[in-house]
Amino acid sequence: MASMMQPQIILLKEGTDTSQGRAQVVSNINACTAVGDTVRTTLGPRGMDKLIHDDKGGVTISNDGATIMRLLDIVHPAAKILVDIAKSQDSEVGDGTTTVVLLASEFLKEAKPYIEDGVHPHSLIRSYRTAGNMAIQRVKELAVSIEGKSLEEKKTLLAKCAATTLSSKLIGGEKEFFASMVVDAVLAIGNDDRLNLIGIKKVPGGTMRDSFLVNGVAFKKTFSYAGFEQQPKKFLNPKILLLNIELELKSEKENAEIRLSDPLQYQSIVDAEWNIIYDKLDKCVKSGAKIVLSRLAIGDLATQYFADRDIFCAGRVTEEDLQRVAAATGGTVQTSVNNVIDEVLGSCEVFEEKQVGNERFNIFSGCPSGQTATIVLRGGADQFIEEAERSLHDAIMIVRRALKNSTVVPGGGAIDMEISKYLRQHARTIAGKSQFFVNSFAKALEVIPRQLCDNAGFDATDVLNKLRQKHASGEGANYGVDINTGGIADSFANFVWEPAVVKINAINAATEASCLILSVDETVKNPKIGLTVKEAKDSTLPLQIAHVQTIG
Repeated sequence: MASMMQPQIILLKEGTDTSQGRAQVVSNINACTAVGDTVRTTLGPRGMDKLIHDDKGGVTISNDGATIMRLLDIVHPAAKILVDIAKSQDSEVGDGTTTVVLLASEFLKEAKPYIEDGVHPHSLIRSYRTAGNMAIQRVKELAVSIEGKSLEEKKTLLAKCAATTLSSKLIGGEKEFFASMVVDAVLAIGNDDRLNLIGIKKVPGGTMRDSFLVNGVAFKKTFSYAGFEQQPKKFLNPKILLLNIELELKSEKENAEIRLSDPLQYQSIVDAEWNIIYDKLDKCVKSGAKIVLSRLAIGDLATQYFADRDIFCAGRVTEEDLQRVAAATGGTVQTSVNNVIDEVLGSCEVFEEKQVGNERFNIFSGCPSGQTATIVLRGGADQFIEEAERSLHDAIMIVRRALKNSTVVPGGGAIDMEISKYLRQHARTIAGKSQFFVNSFAKALEVIPRQLCDNAGFDATDVLNKLRQKHASGEGANYGVDINTGGIADSFANFVWEPAVVKINAINAATEASCLILSVDETVKNPKIGLTVKEAKDSTLPLQIAHVQTIG
């Protein structure tokens, strides 16, 4: 009787919505599986594209996992974790973003029956972590190094990696053309890690084949004043002066006040202004520079002054382009024109202004430092060029990673099938429930070759049976899906390669994300301040609580 009279304990604010227990874990798994199903069809060379229409009327066509995940605007708190792993995969290695989302959703899908049957999530988490570590170890064992090759051999190998990445993109039809361009661009910047040293400029019109690589810097002609057309548009071995100052007459700041006792003094003030600007321009000319670039404006007076002296000038050059010119030509950006010495001037073999489509480009080629490159992209529609830029970004990242971590693994689902076989064999040596969980992890890895077949319109069951048989024989570790014939083929011999770091990162991130989602067993939605209970229930301000236990 006493227990019946105890008052109810209220811990959370009125209107707080809580969901917990097994149903909550299953609900989170369902949400993540739905996200995986969204990007599933974009995987591989025969993957479909998604057209995303945002609230501002912008249209994006893409099959890049990270781009799609970013634009989907997912509100489910557990599913947002998949968005985060796609972003981290994109920033870390640049490719494999669809793979990582697909793997994570498949790991959770395989775990769902066990959760529904009453298995504790931490039993699954423990087995998944063990299986994930073993899978990564196996990838490292199977990886082939491209270290110690000659430059020509290395360029060929890197081009194969870039072509594998580009084959699943919108520009896959011209993958060899763009792959060699990407490799040349990455090798041009040397060991420098700054991705912005490779500029990508987009010019609508023409065909993809009209795209070209500049071993140096190219940027769109900036705003110019009268007198610009009288300037020379081509130089051989010019000296280049880079500035961060204005070369124009400036009006006084508002509310500036000058008191004069004699009207003649006014003329001396005007003359002083002109003398200052002419002094600056004289110093630029005396420096010996034939090209003057400034981040700030170069006015009409300065433009005409330089034109009369056969000097080319461009003002309002963007910070990024100016820094790339500095890196390529060996020049230093100056904040003053006083004491300009030869050491701060840049140089290049050829400077010219060229017409590209409807735009005019200033092109610096044959740069001594050579630590920058520019890809000028051509194409029909704006959306197409945007997607081509995203595709090239992925390829550039992949080539950089392959250069740094010079090990590659076979693509086309070959490495996934080999790890799956390895884990299945290991599972047989485990006593207890863990055997089922490791087996499920191994089965989930088969989603990559299965989805490659589905997206290409092949019979996935038939192809996977052939792959299992080949890998089980012990001689088919490099065999994956042959997209062209619908059978199986040696991915290594067909040059379908990807850097080992892509696979390692994808398995690692997918395992961590699935373990994190499995460890969440309660969701608390806090009401907005000042809302009624009904409004609070409709609102979505989610806060997730993970019950973390020590795994023995």
